[in-house]
Amino acid sequence: MSTRRSRIFPVLLSGGAGARLWPASRESHPKQLLSLTGEQTLLQMAAARVSDPARFEPLIVVANVEHRFTIAEQLRVIGVGDPLIALEPCGRNTAAPTVVAALLALDRDPDALILVTPADHVVGDRAQFLHAVEIGAAIAEQGALVLFGIDPTSPVPDYGYIRVGAPMGQGDEAWRVAGFIEKPDLAAAEALLKTGDYLWNSGLLLAPARLVLDEIERLAPAVLAAAKAALDASRRDLDFVRLEEAAFAGGPSISLDHALIERSDRLAVVKARFDWTDVGAWSTLWELGEKTSAGNVLVGEAFAEATTNSYVRSDGPVVATLGVHDLIVVATPDAVLVADRTVDQDVGRIVEVLRAAGREAATQARRVRRPWGWYETVLGGDGFQVKRITVAPGCKLSLQSHAHRAEHWVVVSGVALATIGDRDVTVRANESVFIPLGARHRLANPGDQPLSVIEVQSGAYLGEDDIVRYEDDYART
Repeated sequence: MSTRRSRIFPVLLSGGAGARLWPASRESHPKQLLSLTGEQTLLQMAAARVSDPARFEPLIVVANVEHRFTIAEQLRVIGVGDPLIALEPCGRNTAAPTVVAALLALDRDPDALILVTPADHVVGDRAQFLHAVEIGAAIAEQGALVLFGIDPTSPVPDYGYIRVGAPMGQGDEAWRVAGFIEKPDLAAAEALLKTGDYLWNSGLLLAPARLVLDEIERLAPAVLAAAKAALDASRRDLDFVRLEEAAFAGGPSISLDHALIERSDRLAVVKARFDWTDVGAWSTLWELGEKTSAGNVLVGEAFAEATTNSYVRSDGPVVATLGVHDLIVVATPDAVLVADRTVDQDVGRIVEVLRAAGREAATQARRVRRPWGWYETVLGGDGFQVKRITVAPGCKLSLQSHAHRAEHWVVVSGVALATIGDRDVTVRANESVFIPLGARHRLANPGDQPLSVIEVQSGAYLGEDDIVRYEDDYART
């Protein structure tokens, strides 16, 4: 065990869209925010691994601005206190958010170490994970960028491979990095495994924040300049740090691997002895899942007859398969995917086809999350729309008005406090209230149980942009 003195600041990168896990994962609610391998979401699992205050400083998260309230709520639910959440105004791959996190950590401690991890990986055996971090911290304090390599169990073409070099004085646990092979084809991956000199690159990085910035300044100075300018001009937005948009967008969109890791000569690798999985495709969840005697993984309202080695999942209607093999079948309330299990790495191509066709399902989930809860459209037609709304206890929507529609609210469960003009109305289950076109109004849940409401809209235009906000608890006015 190391005798490190430096403080470790854990960093979660949560900016990806997870297109290969469509239709469950969408840009509006990507895979790291989903419960795919258990009760907790991938982001919650990643945060829980680094939440021990005896070992780690408070969490730093760099995330898509659109996901800020969902991320904050998911962290609150698992008891992660006082996270620092920096908001990306646009995607710039992984180099820029890593640099932002290093700058934030360095502002708190000039000797800070940062432990950078994607928010969508699954890691088993936390004790071994913590052991690897301690080994890595001892090496990082010597002035190294420390990667974590995984013993390959099969020739996976879609992973990056690290070639190990000279030992680093930690027994058989750490080496210099001698080179990289990024996503080899199957034959090349098989050849790499036979040498015994390669490890999978887990994507985790442990390094002195100052060294990360020095190396980025040497190897990719435009990334550092843009990130620093965006942070210097950032502003507080409730509990978030909102990076300045023009400066951040002006920097290059490049991965940390291409900007730094594959070009630096200050690299070491720790051989990690924990189970690790990059949840990058549905076939990965088939591999991780509990299988039936026929080799099927069934999730939700899923049934399989005369079916083998398939992953069948439904988050909506009943899904049944018959006489098929080696398939991925995933159903949500608004989309269904059927794919051969051997080509599911290409699901992102489907997303691009849908995007080009202007289909909202490419990026937007039917259930739309808001800081106060969520809503989903259940029916729509010419001049009307029906939504199901759930408001969390103690929360309320903005005080707002609509220029083109009126609304009826029918309370299904809970108690609503409806503000209409200058009056407040208490509405209980099986009661309703009418909001005239143009009236200032607000829906609130004063109780300690979720409030469920059916909203019927009628009018000439029903778009979400027909909202004028006057007051808002979430700074959206």
